[in-house]
Amino acid sequence: MTDGGMRRRRAFIGSFTAAGGPGIVTAAVNRDTGALTALSKVDGVPDPSYLALAPGGDVLYAVSETSEGAVAAYRVAGDRLERAGAPVPVGGDSPTHLCVFAGHVLTANYGSGSVTAVPVRPDGTLADGPSAVLRHSGSGPHNRRQQGPHAHQIQPDPSGRWAVSVDLGTDSVRVCALSDGSLTIHREIALRPGSGPRHLAFHPDGTRAYVANELTPTVTACRWDAEEGTLRPLAEYQVLPAASAGDAYPSGIVTSADGRFLWTATRDEDVLSTFAVEGDELRLLGTVPCGGHWPRALAESAGFLYAANERSGEITWFAVDPDTGLPRYEGALEVPSASCVVFG
Repeated sequence: MTDGGMRRRRAFIGSFTAAGGPGIVTAAVNRDTGALTALSKVDGVPDPSYLALAPGGDVLYAVSETSEGAVAAYRVAGDRLERAGAPVPVGGDSPTHLCVFAGHVLTANYGSGSVTAVPVRPDGTLADGPSAVLRHSGSGPHNRRQQGPHAHQIQPDPSGRWAVSVDLGTDSVRVCALSDGSLTIHREIALRPGSGPRHLAFHPDGTRAYVANELTPTVTACRWDAEEGTLRPLAEYQVLPAASAGDAYPSGIVTSADGRFLWTATRDEDVLSTFAVEGDELRLLGTVPCGGHWPRALAESAGFLYAANERSGEITWFAVDPDTGLPRYEGALEVPSASCVVFG
């Protein structure tokens, strides 16, 4: 199906089925307004909290954020999804994030503090089990949240040479290599103790990266060297104005396509923060309400910003001012216990 003679743009929305979520929702994206319209849903695996598309956009992968831990593949069939094989155990507890990297699906397993590699067959389906499970080690000073490792995100770097995992429990970022199905740690970079890094976003130029810290409402700006596979922390910035009070837990972080702006989502405060990117430095421009409660994830697509508000149950979208980078609320799509949104 087409939209104005072009292939219809779609969004795929994950949710927590254990909290009443519908599973994975496929939605149409209006190219002019950014608005989402639900098309179909599928509930083939429990708690598909994070999603990732294959490079060709024809297969969608989903983690199952359960104590058993699994990943599932779906074929994108027009406006709906079709299961492509049975869910595959990842050998880890509570996977919260995944990516497609070097012919594998990698998952970050929060509960067990590990990263898993599952081979992808030529047809996009998954092998019957992992080729590797790389276990993190260490802890942090936060008595409740950092008693052990908690891998929260895994993603390729812009060069495609490295897989970068962010660990909330050990206050570190690990740069990993994948060879012959085996994962190894190339380098581990320590961040400030107690910061609780959650997610990382690369700058489009491939030389900078930004880490959203969950246990302290900050962003750590870093230099990234793809040749050496190393990350160098530069400075830490508050995501909220000095006058803000109360609990605040940053979650999602994204950069604009042109690299001029950076956005974060912060739960409990329920705001989106906008930063100007000024060389190696960041400058907080302001915050706006996220349009719901507990924004768990953030995404940018075609000049619009999207927040997955888990506890209020909707995806909100915002038009972004191209000059100031500030988002303006435009609308919402109800999705109970929404956890993420990705675009294809």
